Amino acid sequence: MMGNKESELTSAIMLYAIRCLDEGDQSALRSMNFGPREVVALREMNLGDMCHIESLRAQCLKIALNREVYWPMVAHVRNRRESEDLQKALISADAGQEMMQTFFGMGGREYVRMRRMLMVETTSGRPPEPNEADTQILWEAWKQRVEGHEHKLLSAQEYLAMHEETGIALRVIWSQTSRWAEHGQLPIARSDN
Repeated sequence: MMGNKESELTSAIMLYAIRCLDEGDQSALRSMNFGPREVVALREMNLGDMCHIESLRAQCLKIALNREVYWPMVAHVRNRRESEDLQKALISADAGQEMMQTFFGMGGREYVRMRRMLMVETTSGRPPEPNEADTQILWEAWKQRVEGHEHKLLSAQEYLAMHEETGIALRVIWSQTSRWAEHGQLPIARSDN
C-alpha cells in the first residue's frame, strides 16, 4: 500500500532520527521530543519497520516553523541566487576573469567552468580597444555613474547596466574604465570638448 505525503514525511523524519541516534546527536533527538522510551523503540527499528511506517497514514509528528531561522535562511538563499544570476549575466556579457575575481573572488577554474556551462566562447588575450565612437559612448555612460562619487569602482550591477546601455562587451568596459580610474581620469577633470 502506497503512503501519502504525510507518511513520507514521517518516514523521512524517522530516518533522520535514526541517523541522529547513530551519530549520537542526543540534542537533536531531544529537540524533536524523543525521550528515553522513544529512543529505545527507535534503536530497535529495522528497514522493514520503516517500510511499514511509510505505508501507514498515521501522523505522529508536530512540525512547526521557526521564523527566527526561516527568514534569515530565505534571505541567504535569495542573495545567493541573485549573486549567481548576476554572475551568469556578467559572464554571458563577456565579463573577464579579472572582473569576476574582483567582485566575486572567482578563480580561473570556476570562471572557465561557468563560461563552458553558459556556452560563452572562450576569448584570449587583451580585450580589443574600443573605437572612438564607442570610447565616447562609454565615457558618457561611465561619467554619469562615477561623477560626484569618491569610489571609482562601480558595482557589478552598474557594469552590467553599462553593457546593456551601450552594447559594448563587459571585457572592454572593464578594461577601459579601469584604465581611466587608475590614471585618475575622473569625468570632472576631463574636458568634454
